Amino acid sequence: MWPFICQFIEKLFRETIEPAVRGANNHLSTFSFTKIDIGHQVSVCFVGNCEIDLEIKRYFCRAGVKSIQIHGTMRVILEPLIGDMPLIGALSLFFLRKPLLEINWTGLTNLLDVPGLNGLSDTIILDIISNYLVLPNRITVPLVSEVQIAQLRFPIPKGVLRIHFIEAQDLEGKDTYLKGIVKGKSDPYGIIRVGNQIFQSKVIKENLNPKWNEVYE
Repeated sequence: MWPFICQFIEKLFRETIEPAVRGANNHLSTFSFTKIDIGHQVSVCFVGNCEIDLEIKRYFCRAGVKSIQIHGTMRVILEPLIGDMPLIGALSLFFLRKPLLEINWTGLTNLLDVPGLNGLSDTIILDIISNYLVLPNRITVPLVSEVQIAQLRFPIPKGVLRIHFIEAQDLEGKDTYLKGIVKGKSDPYGIIRVGNQIFQSKVIKENLNPKWNEVYE
């Protein structure tokens, strides 16, 4: 549906707004839009003043969440299109990359004292979200009973993205010795994120112009 929405908006700009601006003033008689592109991504900003409380009686621990914020770029796919109402067979949602997550905790210090929970952090929670909502993972909601959900939730890849991680130049030396009096080099490595996949290169010791020449798929 999105390409048709884009066509409608461009037609609105060209046939309605543009003539209106031209007719408003003689100096604007040659006014025209040179490019109209409303894009194909949806920027999501969720700010929730939620109230979540939890209790672990064994450890006399109480904690909670006062608010959650999620910021990211989400893609919405409306397919397949069908000939009857509701016209769309299913709705698929996913983030193109990991969203930003901010959680306002209460009582978190006591919660982290509980055995088995001392590794709890926003990062772990974000990883859980990524396992459900970051490409290639997605949430698919069927709107009619005849839709093949498996094909929509696990589509056949259209291709393979091959990343050549080659080199870096003129990096800044971060290592210091003798309390900062002597400056050294660095031990650089690279981290590449694609959707919910993360690749980490090898570490090259004491080199400000490292060459990795690694390939990831």
